[in-house]
Amino acid sequence: MIVHRDLNDLPDFKNAVVTIGSFDGVHQGHQSIIEQVRQIALRYGGESVVITFHPHPRSIVFPKDTSLRLITTTEEKIELFERYHVDHLVIVPFTVEFSQMSADEYIEKFLVEKFHPKCIVIGYDHRFGLSRQGDIHYLRWHCERFGYEVIEIEPRQVDDMTVSSTKIRKALENCEVKVAAHLMGHYFPLSGVVVKGQQIGRTLGFPTANIELNERFKLIPPDGIYAVKVWINAQQYRGMLYMGTRPTLKQYHNRTIEVNIFDFNQDIYEQKITLELVDFIRHDQKYEQLSDLVKQLEQDKIAVEKVLLEALDEDLGPLEHFPKVAVVILNYNGRAYLQRFLPVLFNSTYPNLEIIVADNASTDDSIEFLEEYYPQLRLIELPENYGYAGGYNEALAQVKEVDYYVLLNSDIEVTSGWIEPIIQIMEKDQNIGAAQPKIMSFEHRDTFEYAGASGGWLDTLGYPFCRGRIFAHTEKDTGQYNSTCEIFWATGAALFIRAELFHNIGGFDQDYFAHAEEIDLCWRLKRAGYKIVVRPQSVVYHVGGGTLSYNTPRKTYLNFRNTLYTIYKNESASKLLWLLPLRLMLDGLAAGLFLSQGRLDHIRSIVQAHWSFFPKLSALRKKRREAAARVEKCRIHAENHQGRYPRSIAMDYYGRRKRRFEEL
Repeated sequence: MIVHRDLNDLPDFKNAVVTIGSFDGVHQGHQSIIEQVRQIALRYGGESVVITFHPHPRSIVFPKDTSLRLITTTEEKIELFERYHVDHLVIVPFTVEFSQMSADEYIEKFLVEKFHPKCIVIGYDHRFGLSRQGDIHYLRWHCERFGYEVIEIEPRQVDDMTVSSTKIRKALENCEVKVAAHLMGHYFPLSGVVVKGQQIGRTLGFPTANIELNERFKLIPPDGIYAVKVWINAQQYRGMLYMGTRPTLKQYHNRTIEVNIFDFNQDIYEQKITLELVDFIRHDQKYEQLSDLVKQLEQDKIAVEKVLLEALDEDLGPLEHFPKVAVVILNYNGRAYLQRFLPVLFNSTYPNLEIIVADNASTDDSIEFLEEYYPQLRLIELPENYGYAGGYNEALAQVKEVDYYVLLNSDIEVTSGWIEPIIQIMEKDQNIGAAQPKIMSFEHRDTFEYAGASGGWLDTLGYPFCRGRIFAHTEKDTGQYNSTCEIFWATGAALFIRAELFHNIGGFDQDYFAHAEEIDLCWRLKRAGYKIVVRPQSVVYHVGGGTLSYNTPRKTYLNFRNTLYTIYKNESASKLLWLLPLRLMLDGLAAGLFLSQGRLDHIRSIVQAHWSFFPKLSALRKKRREAAARVEKCRIHAENHQGRYPRSIAMDYYGRRKRRFEEL
């Protein structure tokens, strides 16, 4: 798109198809006009020309009227017109002299002499000339004389509502940000320059970029907190916008516009920044204590994260290309599961897919079965049973030239189209390192499955739980966790991960053998600044315990030992000083619970787990250093804490009787 600002320096347009207007908001009605202009220009072999004005005509015609509020500034309109593939944008300097043109002069001296239009496309309510005397009928009255065609565009209807800039302004003034975006066909933009502030946000733990607007007539929505997308140098970030007078801070009363940009720590003073308002979170309010304000901001950030991930669902279009995906099943004596679930897996609709079975030295007839019935499948035979962690490390080292790995348990039944939603979101957001589908119970198909449910979380003491499963309590799925959102860890039962990243971060820790290795892996990714997400639009059904029983002493041993490994490798040194002794005490309480149930062999497993952990602290220190070095090499942002629960899940579950994730 070529932008012209000087009427005396315009090119000779070829078969110009022209439209004229203020185009405030560049909403869906305007977009209909622009698309019509483009289509007609293509038909005539001509050029599409959009004519708009700066400053806004009303500010010149009625200079004392201070009520003018613009949805979009001129610079914001330029960026929007660029999206809609206009050939030429002419920004006419609107002056008092220009406003005094009669309708006849406007047509002859302005439109015809400057643009030589082949066709003029205008909206149903377009007016021009002194005292707005010209309209579509006036244009048509002159069309034979000057040789142009006039086409009128009817008002655009969205959900039975006529789109207009007035309705959009009203929606924004009522905090109905999503309604405004729906009518516009894009988010409401807010642009300005980053200026120095008082650094108050930084002291509260929420550093902000203070924004100074460059258009005095720009419409500003009501004070409060908003979820926003942040554009800096053509890069998009996520953020939490505050607009208001900071009533909790008694020494400050001026209105401020500032944004907390997530996962961002660059110096951007004096740089241009554009915010896109996605949704309104809450109104501004006063708090008695700063600590109360901080707690509220923490809750606001959680709400903003959820809104932005849901908005990502809405923004995602169809996959433009299909990166190579390898589904890798690690099998150990799972012939029955392979026979039952491979046929469904081979019905997957994703086109660029390779299905691989890595056999962990099975002693049943798994290999013979695969060779006879699935000769087209790639089979990797491992020389011994390396467990889950080691088995996948060994197998994936042999799976090259793919973009994504999907680590799939053999006891999982997939559903149609289960791969596409996750690859779609990971292709859209390169900061997502790993993801999982919604994991449902194979036996009770309306209930979440223990191993992953709708995404894994981790409490402040290092105990894992899930959206839809806390300890042994699994919830029925009523759609309560259907939003795509960030989590802390993705289940190893159906783990999507970028192939190159898996190797760069160090893969799984083979000492784990099985259980919690995916939490350790995801934690390292989070430390490097990556996101882990759950994409509930993808659904699989898990037998659960089919590859490693949930209720055996062996499982208890691996659970307690590997959880200790994980927190030691990933928590800060200062936190470990008090966390390890506390975990020793809490694990003792867990042993007491097993004692009350008469499960003495599980008590023995807990003791063995601790005896296995503490003597290995020296070796684990080395692993901790090695992991930290890999994390730094893979770092893309500051550590990502989304999905950490700031309380004790055990205290909430047993003490406060919280059984459902949504109750936390």
